[in-house]
Amino acid sequence: MKLWQKESSKNTSEINVIENFTVGNDREMDLYLAEFDVLGSMAHAIMLESIGLLKADELGSLLKECRKIYNDIVNDKFLIEKNIEDVHSQVEWLLTQALGDTGKKIHSGRSRNDQVLVDLKLFMRHQIRVIIQKIEWVFRHLIEKSEIHKDDLLPGYTHLQIAMPSSFGLWFGAYAESLVDDVNILQGAYKVVNKNPLGSGAGYGSSFPLNRTLTTELLGFDDLNYNVVYAQMTRGKTEYVVLSALTSLATTLSRMAMDICLYNSQNFGFLTLPDDFTTGSSIMPHKKNPDVAELLRAKTNRLKGLPTELAFVTSNLPSGYHRDMQILKEILMPAFDQVIECLDITAMMLPNIQVKDDLLADKKYDPIFSVERVNELVMQGLPFRDAYLQVKDEIFGGTYEAPRELNHTLEGSLGNLCNGEIVQMMNDVIKSFEFEKIDAAFVKLLNWGADQ
Repeated sequence: MKLWQKESSKNTSEINVIENFTVGNDREMDLYLAEFDVLGSMAHAIMLESIGLLKADELGSLLKECRKIYNDIVNDKFLIEKNIEDVHSQVEWLLTQALGDTGKKIHSGRSRNDQVLVDLKLFMRHQIRVIIQKIEWVFRHLIEKSEIHKDDLLPGYTHLQIAMPSSFGLWFGAYAESLVDDVNILQGAYKVVNKNPLGSGAGYGSSFPLNRTLTTELLGFDDLNYNVVYAQMTRGKTEYVVLSALTSLATTLSRMAMDICLYNSQNFGFLTLPDDFTTGSSIMPHKKNPDVAELLRAKTNRLKGLPTELAFVTSNLPSGYHRDMQILKEILMPAFDQVIECLDITAMMLPNIQVKDDLLADKKYDPIFSVERVNELVMQGLPFRDAYLQVKDEIFGGTYEAPRELNHTLEGSLGNLCNGEIVQMMNDVIKSFEFEKIDAAFVKLLNWGADQ
């Protein structure tokens, strides 16, 4: 069923081919949006009643029916029927079946263009929140491992050559602080998402005196997309901003996964993964392959390409809505599932990583302490460049002895990880999202008039 259906001269088979091509995977993708479509419809109905386009009893019956549909959605009892084009048509059809002419009034002052926009923004806002919660779990594991292993030394590398002493505390903590920056970047995307496009219609507003401020409050948005043309222009741009933010997170996870693969190999032997996170070989009985970390690396690396894929779809589109944008759902929505899956497996893997003790006790790592020896001479009064040359001569002359006593007090270094400060940064940025504002708005919306 299409709400805009026109008569066609085409035969049934041709119509089916055309419909399958134009609808594509939209029904499947729209299930992600269902609960948000209902919430948007409830806010819109309340606003319509406030400006006299609905009567109070009509509003009451619409909200009651919307709550039934919403409960079916959250209990996995909702579906988009095969002969219905999308979630917006399905919800409107259910309301019309239940309420007759009252159900038909729900679309007054609204277009599917701003309807899908508000659904997508509510969906993306929710998914960012889920991802932030998942990041927080990974972050806590990293900080915990950093504290546990703050005194376990690890070779630091540049150019894949041993360079200076590091520690597992520094290594775990580095990825924890990287996640703080990823959350900051996600917050920028969240601010772009958290603006209300409802009321922009097909991109040119409405002659009805719609109260866009009211729907903004009801849906817990921070602000409006004020210009109605720009509200439509945010389709594609918003998805691109969000996917770009996710690539920052993907980069952190893929780099950590690569380190794990490298450090788990026998040539490095810095850490081990339990059997559940590895697989064997069909021919080599000694193998314990880090398949979980390798797949994590691959999945997160693939995510990095999604902003470019989306940009190609929207390249050179003029302002206004175009059907090309339907394809964006197929890029965006699975991406959230993939990110969440990667965060979940990372949170499972981190507590099970076992690190090797006394790595730097091996004589082959003696050169890694060369800078410590240089600094020792500098502290005795020798100019740095002279000290550097002296230690170089010692190393290549066979007289060098590694000074293994370390005393690093620099903020963020071996002896002063500053994990407390990193935790505080993460707590502050997560708090600044103010998710509780959305919770309060949705509780109020879902219970609007329920006691009458």
